[in-house]
Amino acid sequence: MKITSAEYLISSPDFTKAPPPDKPEFAFIGRSNVGKSSLINMLADNQKLAKTSGTPGKTQLINHFIVNNEWYLVDLPGYGFAKVSQNARNRWEQMIENYLRKRENLINVFVLIDGRHSPQKIDLEFMNKLGKWEIPFTVVFTKADKETQKMVSQNVKAFFAEMRETWQFLPEYFVTSATKKTGKDKLLAFIDKTIRG
Repeated sequence: MKITSAEYLISSPDFTKAPPPDKPEFAFIGRSNVGKSSLINMLADNQKLAKTSGTPGKTQLINHFIVNNEWYLVDLPGYGFAKVSQNARNRWEQMIENYLRKRENLINVFVLIDGRHSPQKIDLEFMNKLGKWEIPFTVVFTKADKETQKMVSQNVKAFFAEMRETWQFLPEYFVTSATKKTGKDKLLAFIDKTIRG
């Protein structure tokens, strides 16, 4: 798949305010500062599409983009660390859960994991929730250029070893670098294949 057009549509405080669920939808989520906006911009070949920020917790709404006029790409708020009140965090979590569980055209969630780190409890817990809610997801390891290949593959291996403790089947995964465009073609091919069913 080649992305020929990608446009920002709307930021919604709630899934009910999102665009009509009339196209296949792919959501991107991860811990704050995992490199989500950079990955989205790399996929779309547009450095200005999703707002990147050095401040964790910048994305606070459900952001919809329309790609090639045929599918929606959704940038979701990060989970975990962000300098916000417990109240605001609870509100986000509820908003994300409602979106994930009730958005009927959602086909797949890309869960972004920082490839430089060993498995984090918060990521594993989030995936367990997706499993419980029966939401299809794929794992995307980011920032692969910021660490040696050996280290990244050790972290990937360790991550799936942890998952095996509770999961019978492991999800598909991709290793990416927004800077080097690593994993871009594979991710787009996966989206294409998923849309075509």
